[in-house]
Amino acid sequence: MPLKTKITRESIVAAGLELARQAGPEAINARAVASRLGCSTQPVFSNYAAMEALQQDVLAAAAALAQRYMDPAAAPELPPYKAAGMGYIRFAAQEPALFRWVYMRDRSAERPADDRAENGWVVRLIMEKTGLDEEQAWLFHLEMWLFVHGVAATMATGYVDWDEALVSAMLTDVFQGLRARFAEKGGA
Repeated sequence: MPLKTKITRESIVAAGLELARQAGPEAINARAVASRLGCSTQPVFSNYAAMEALQQDVLAAAAALAQRYMDPAAAPELPPYKAAGMGYIRFAAQEPALFRWVYMRDRSAERPADDRAENGWVVRLIMEKTGLDEEQAWLFHLEMWLFVHGVAATMATGYVDWDEALVSAMLTDVFQGLRARFAEKGGA
């Protein structure tokens, strides 16, 4: 008699992540996950009574993957702030379906996260590198992030396909432009 392989929540989430990566989050269902795992739907339903719970776990896995791309340690050759922005854009370019799901889904029903607490390290880094106070550093980050998100969104939707050297130069230009503008206003 063949040995039965235990289907874990982790393997179910990994299968769901692959489905979302290839065909978007709408492809995640018990039958598709089971097919990818080579099993019946029973292990999927044993671990997840509702597909919404599975989709939330897969979304969390996709968001964790995005965080790994943005970890400054992933690009030690770059300054940490730039490494995080380049990682965000790289995630969009290399994982467009996951990027769109994590960062471009309808979030109108969600309660906004406390971005200041979550991005405190970024604000402190900007303060250190530019001499801006906390409020100015937060505004600097918001403006920089909007640019980075715009580049990432155009890449994730296939509108543009810029190489990393061009994107890197653009990020430097915007960073330096914001720095000069804040300096003119008496910030740095």
